[in-house]
Amino acid sequence: MYKLFYAAKSASMCIRVMLEEIGAPYELISTSVDRITPCPPEQLAINPNGWAPVLVWDDGAMYECAAITMFLCDRHAEAGLAPAIDAPTRALYLQTLVYFSSSIQNAFQLTYYPDRFADTPEGEPGAQRRGNRRLQETLQVIDDQIAGNKWVLGDQFSAVDIYLFMLTTWLRPARGHPSLDDFPNIKRIANEVVQRPSVQLVYKEWIENPNY
Repeated sequence: MYKLFYAAKSASMCIRVMLEEIGAPYELISTSVDRITPCPPEQLAINPNGWAPVLVWDDGAMYECAAITMFLCDRHAEAGLAPAIDAPTRALYLQTLVYFSSSIQNAFQLTYYPDRFADTPEGEPGAQRRGNRRLQETLQVIDDQIAGNKWVLGDQFSAVDIYLFMLTTWLRPARGHPSLDDFPNIKRIANEVVQRPSVQLVYKEWIENPNY
């Protein structure tokens, strides 16, 4: 049994999809990412940054979405959500997840939380503009990487596709973000991932209203 500190619109949705795909029992513990509502003390004891997701199991706990993704894929290898450690695509799997976390998510932070990157309020619009350009740059790298592949890593569906879908749900052209239409390969994969029962369950509200 896993416990997942969970908030809608956050990266914890990706981990919940992973748990559904794996078929592992889990409990959702409500938390917040609005920086106003206090987070549960147990969550803060594990991740003092106050971010979700935080995953807890019998003898351990961890945070960071990409790290949790790798952990779950390795712990539940029977689910087939990641290349085996000696598979030819293993390096690309690790590289892509870390790129999502360190580059694309960082660009989103610039657009959603510009106060973290600017010394004064007057500098925040510039941080947002740079974040929007960075989203265009980093997503283009992934779109080019996919090229003619069926999935991000090739012919095999993986956790990387789930993670990429999550990132696409954060795009808001009204905020100056690029449109998903700018990245036809990413869009094609996102349109496939959204059909999966796990995603239909977890992203039901987003599917009904993408701007919720």
